[in-house]
Amino acid sequence: MQDGDLADQMETTADALVRARHMIGRRVICQVSVVDLTLNALLCGGHDLLVGAPGLAKTRLVEALGTVMGLDANRIQFTPDLMPSDILGAEVLETGSDGSRTFKFIEGPVFCQLLMADEITRASPRTQSALLQAMQEKRVTIAGAERILDKPFHVLATQNPIEQEGTYPLPEAQLDRFLLQIDVDYPTRDAEREILLATTGTEDAEAEPVFDAAGLIAAQQLIRRMPVGETVIEQILSLVRSARPGTPDAAENVTAAVAWGPGPRAAQSLMLAVRARALMDGRLAPSGDDVVALAHPILVHRMSLGFAARAEGQTLAAVIERLVAMTLDREAAA
Repeated sequence: MQDGDLADQMETTADALVRARHMIGRRVICQVSVVDLTLNALLCGGHDLLVGAPGLAKTRLVEALGTVMGLDANRIQFTPDLMPSDILGAEVLETGSDGSRTFKFIEGPVFCQLLMADEITRASPRTQSALLQAMQEKRVTIAGAERILDKPFHVLATQNPIEQEGTYPLPEAQLDRFLLQIDVDYPTRDAEREILLATTGTEDAEAEPVFDAAGLIAAQQLIRRMPVGETVIEQILSLVRSARPGTPDAAENVTAAVAWGPGPRAAQSLMLAVRARALMDGRLAPSGDDVVALAHPILVHRMSLGFAARAEGQTLAAVIERLVAMTLDREAAA
């Protein structure tokens, strides 16, 4: 493909993304950063973990995404009694009119393109693990048979950070499968005023389709063709490797503060995410600013503080901020 053709495609896709953000913003008011990060993950072909208190429009966001991106969307309310078959589906024995009996597979809600796993930590580890293969391989194995999921396939899971009683924290292996963790904060006073006026009247703004499944897949392929400068690549490598305790590249005090750090999937995710952010901003290549902006959502769920660091009141946000600063200083000195 010629450079001119690639630039034209990127410009066309960027224009479509502007329309998509506007349409989603009609339904999800004053949550610009949340919408942008969610779209970023979709463009990268990844999954999102939305962490926020109830009532912050997480469900509304998924509904709007399904409409605007032209995806078949399903929602699962995770509860302690939810079983893996409630997600994946199961084989049932059917009796025909002639008395013959055959097994028929009934698809579960995972057979869609956009799956909302609402309050994912309320289900047991056994049920949570039913999504592991689906999220990584885009297929599931049921009764010994592999079944391919629809393309594209994305999981948007929500988690309530307030209530911990009766919940099962996600294991590290499953956390690593989420491309981004998106923290959904309370709105500002002015934003909440706008929400009140927009959602308590007789009419509610509707979203309209901008993409379809084929268009989203084309955008995902376009992201992977975007060039990335050597400086940005080195920043990504330095940042991720500096966050791993007990390694030669670990930053100062990381080994003492961090129990476990990000693996190679973090660098892969960051490489894709900076490209997606550049495209959404209408740029032809990512910059170091993209690495800084995406460091927290990429790394925060892939790291854990040690006991001593928690006792001292340290936070992962502060640790990541220090790592970003040290990475920038190191690259500037080089």
